[in-house]
Amino acid sequence: MELRHLRCFLAVAQELHFARAAEKLHIEQSPLSRAIKELEGELGVRLFDRNTRSTRLTRAGQVFMDHVPRVFAALTKARDSVRAVSAGFQGQLRIALSEGISQARLTALLSCCRVEEPDTEIRLYEVPLSQQIRGLEADLYDAGFSHSSEVGETLLAVSAWNDPMVVAVPSRHPLLAHKKLPLDEVLRYPLVLSDPEMCEGCSRQVARVLRSTDREPIVAEQVASQDLMVTLVAAGYGLGFSTEAHVSTCGHPEIVTRPLAGLTPVLTTYLIRRIGDPSETLQRFMKRALVAAPNRATDETLDTSPGSST
Repeated sequence: MELRHLRCFLAVAQELHFARAAEKLHIEQSPLSRAIKELEGELGVRLFDRNTRSTRLTRAGQVFMDHVPRVFAALTKARDSVRAVSAGFQGQLRIALSEGISQARLTALLSCCRVEEPDTEIRLYEVPLSQQIRGLEADLYDAGFSHSSEVGETLLAVSAWNDPMVVAVPSRHPLLAHKKLPLDEVLRYPLVLSDPEMCEGCSRQVARVLRSTDREPIVAEQVASQDLMVTLVAAGYGLGFSTEAHVSTCGHPEIVTRPLAGLTPVLTTYLIRRIGDPSETLQRFMKRALVAAPNRATDETLDTSPGSST
């Protein structure tokens, strides 16, 4: 079995279409089909059921698909580790980021890591939450940050950062007569909210705030990023929910922030990792997360038992 066989299998399994898989691999369809036949012959099973209308994985193919990405993940990890050593690094951490994690928090954390442990390379991957979860389970990443704590039974989500939630308001909006905004008043106007499929965790946290009143929100737009939310709010499409740190980072002159009256909702960022004893390098990284959250108690932030998930 050669790597080319695995690459061909993975392409067909992902595309479920031989022509598209061949195009993805930049080869002709005939050598692709031949590689799949050779692989099936070596394994002694059929990996795909194929007819004139469709291609689908057999049960054996589905089982094989569970393992093949891990092979490439191991190879990628080995390659990156060698490159890190050749560049003078002694270790490496692969950190996944989902849902527009606070730039200010992340900057503080990475700066601390560079100063205190410059021999450890930190590689960042911006991926959707679903891909982050699969990647953590398959050991593609060592840890990740997201706004969601719903990560399944094999992963642990620990509350890392809590940022006060504010309302983003256009600079000439009538609500700015209030220093603190009553939620019922906010919900009289259209809202620019996070797309629940693209920003799952953030969307859930904002939805909990909106459910604290009986008024039904008027949703003008759903967006995949906080940056686009700020842009649309500045253009007058509606009001948005964000954090002071994020709006300040965007630095948009047409946006003003206001806290909610009588409420102190926060947007929680979770550090996600596999259940079990983390490596010493990862433990040190988790401790340095306190640099980005100096108001948090150490024991609360770093509790790694399953019961610590919030």
